[in-house]
Amino acid sequence: MPSRPFLRLVGALLALAPSVGCSAEKVEREAATPKVEVRVDREPVDRSNQPVITSYADALEQVRHSVVSVASTRIVRSRGSVFPFDDPLLRRFFGPGFEQREEKIPYGLGSGVIVSADGYVLTNNHVIEEADEIKVTLADGREIDASIVGTDPRTDVAVLKVSGSDFPHATLADSDTLRVGDIVFAVGNPLGVGQTTTMGIVSATGRSNLGIIERGYESFIQTDASINPGNSGGALVDAKGRVVGINTAIISTSRGSIGIGFAIPINLASSVMHSLVATGTVARGYLGVQMQDLDAELAPRFGLSEARGAIVADVIPDSPAERAGLRQDDVIVAFDGRPVANSTELRVMIAQLMPGSRAVIRVMRDGEPVEVTAELGTLEDETARGAQELFPGVTVAPVTPALRDEYGIPRGVGGLVVVDTAPRSEYGAVLVPGTVVVKINNEVVGDLRRARQLLGRGKNLVLINQRGTFRYIQVTVD
Repeated sequence: MPSRPFLRLVGALLALAPSVGCSAEKVEREAATPKVEVRVDREPVDRSNQPVITSYADALEQVRHSVVSVASTRIVRSRGSVFPFDDPLLRRFFGPGFEQREEKIPYGLGSGVIVSADGYVLTNNHVIEEADEIKVTLADGREIDASIVGTDPRTDVAVLKVSGSDFPHATLADSDTLRVGDIVFAVGNPLGVGQTTTMGIVSATGRSNLGIIERGYESFIQTDASINPGNSGGALVDAKGRVVGINTAIISTSRGSIGIGFAIPINLASSVMHSLVATGTVARGYLGVQMQDLDAELAPRFGLSEARGAIVADVIPDSPAERAGLRQDDVIVAFDGRPVANSTELRVMIAQLMPGSRAVIRVMRDGEPVEVTAELGTLEDETARGAQELFPGVTVAPVTPALRDEYGIPRGVGGLVVVDTAPRSEYGAVLVPGTVVVKINNEVVGDLRRARQLLGRGKNLVLINQRGTFRYIQVTVD
């Protein structure tokens, strides 16, 4: 992780099965699409506990060479006088004599993982965010300039590229097979001391609702392997030396490791990477249901013996969910062949699939198992529709079914929802994404035009809804 304060932290699968009889033009286009050739080993680790292991050196040897240090620099431009001591006499005859000056300021230090022989590097978005120059230092001491292929702030994943070939690169595992208690290692460059490997176990999987990624998709691996500033973007490695996650954040009262660290599962990070390399963007799937968790009290009422799954609280009209036949009060227990623990996990699963993907959804309906197949839509197309600024730096959009689904906006709450806030907006501390502007000066907000009409110069009384709670705030407009 960089030494600056941690930023609050799914991507889309790259490839769908090619259709039969595709045209020669399509084949040529697909052949030209950039791809990352990665090594993937999906075999689970050996949990037999038969041999006594006294060293993991051999298992870690390959991956250690693939972990790099990532240093980012910002260029600050200013104007200054070209005359020595800013001499008044020289100014009189030659004018002010100003020139443009540039100063390179170290901005962040983190880690990364080379995942292909041709130099693709996985790291965290917050490691290289706002950087003008990026340098990657390999384990053998080579320092190479890196370019940004793409970033995805909503999963805190970034992809870099270094020029060259035959780079040492990591093997990726199947992070869905991780279990609590599996041995893992965190490899990175903490505090700038040089490559360091620490050991621990998987403390939990599917950690979410931590607020690490603002407006993001959280499904973290939690580990007690020591992670410190500078480890961000480094590798979380299993006992076979395969990458299972990208180290991202810690929870600590002292900014040092207290054994509560978090890593992005490599399945999620890899899917984001493939999409960024192929298209430069990440398109997320959209199902069109409002969900809530199934708790122990509700489980028996829905005919289930354990509190695992996501209740369909509502089905958005004309959505992929409605077309697939999902109904209100269905309990989704499996999605695309993977068991569903809760609504947050399901949200990540949906967004991780590419729009147009077909997913088999297993639900419990009136105590009986039912399977339906849904073709996912595009979440970004739904959320971006009609988005404009209401206040400087605060982008809003009408509350649509997709936005209600994405932000968990309660039924019956209408108005304009904040979908983006500029980093330096004076309103950003209160009007965070997901906030619904319901009334302005005691008048109901219907649309953006009406909202602007209701705003007056000076202080305005605004009723907002955040996470289902209403409250009044005062917003000053110049």
